[in-house]
Amino acid sequence: MKYHKIDSKLFIKNRKNFASAMKPNSLAVFNSNDIYPISADSTMPFEQHRDIFYLSGVDQEESVLILFPDCPNENHREILFLKETNAHIAVWEGEKLTKKAALETTGIKTVYWLQDLEKILFELSTQCDTFYINTNEHYRANVETETREDRFTKTLLAKYPAHSVAKSNPILQRLRSVKDQIELDLMQQASDITEKGFRRILDFIKPGVWEYEIEAELLHEFIRNRSKGFAYTPIIAAGNNANVLHYIENNQECKAGDLILFDVAAEYANYKSDLSRTVPVSGKFTKRQKEVYNAVNHVKKEATKLLVPGAMWKEYHIEVGDLMTSELLKLGLLDKADVQNEDKNWPAYKKYFMHGTSHHIGLDTHDYGLLHEPMQANNVFTVEPGIYIPKEGFGIRLEDDVVIQEKGEPFNLMGNIPIEADEIEDIMNS
Repeated sequence: MKYHKIDSKLFIKNRKNFASAMKPNSLAVFNSNDIYPISADSTMPFEQHRDIFYLSGVDQEESVLILFPDCPNENHREILFLKETNAHIAVWEGEKLTKKAALETTGIKTVYWLQDLEKILFELSTQCDTFYINTNEHYRANVETETREDRFTKTLLAKYPAHSVAKSNPILQRLRSVKDQIELDLMQQASDITEKGFRRILDFIKPGVWEYEIEAELLHEFIRNRSKGFAYTPIIAAGNNANVLHYIENNQECKAGDLILFDVAAEYANYKSDLSRTVPVSGKFTKRQKEVYNAVNHVKKEATKLLVPGAMWKEYHIEVGDLMTSELLKLGLLDKADVQNEDKNWPAYKKYFMHGTSHHIGLDTHDYGLLHEPMQANNVFTVEPGIYIPKEGFGIRLEDDVVIQEKGEPFNLMGNIPIEADEIEDIMNS
């Protein structure tokens, strides 16, 4: 890992919070992700399952965490199972966690090698009544691949059919959505790295540059600052490409007079940032481009103020829709008849702003959080309104990541990243 060591007290606290929400005499199991094959002997880079990372800080494959708060054997209330390391593995793959290093990383005192899992799990099964299984219930989830967690669950339920079953995910949805200060500091680090990348490309962009060249500049800056790289597949969309919401080809030339829409950010220690900015290739917005830009920026500022404890997801988006409708009327993109005759299930503003305004962010770009429950302090949300006008050849999206505060406006993790149109022009022409 490139990132600095994370204080184990974060993971100790996370496990304590999870254990306190478990049923009496129950046991929960969490697995690392697989390393996924590509072809021949090629594999994709390993990405740890966020839940086991959240609860332990372990960032390597073939790891298993068991939590059994009521276990009669105190040493078995928290157990970590790891792939046994040796000199051969150290030479070919690099060092893996030793039992001593695992304790320092996680705060878990009982660490076994993975080959002991089946024997110890059988012992624990005779002492517990309920197994917590970990399934992916995120509202955006669309998983076609059977995961290591899925396979483990199938085996567990087949071998121990007399046990009750409970779900880990609802507990994790609530816990992971409210960030600890250590997590906020890590997210701030990801945002700071993103800032460095954005400032770098403001000095790089000019007519004739290609989208992938900008992508390369960003990746260089992210990695040199201890990030693994992009928090998600980067969008670098010049001209009309910006009107394709998930444009990821990044293979076109940036031409004079065009705008470039960026939706690109760094990760740090598995925590994500998520930034959108729109800048002029030639260093100056046209009058029309600036009008639309300032409208999007206004909606973003006003939408941010609505993210307060107790706010409800559905009502928030209705209010943001009203803000956007007002701006689109001023820009002449909608008229009063469009609004009066709109379909309430697909309001008139959706012609130009068709996606949501905010989502939870944390260990995942679209992070855990139950949308039917009120917002809370230390939830972290994106705020990302946009206006997309294919007939005029450009689209504009602006996005920051903000932390809901107990009182007052949210704290903007990206508050140091240039966003005002005049500031961006000044930087690009300095």
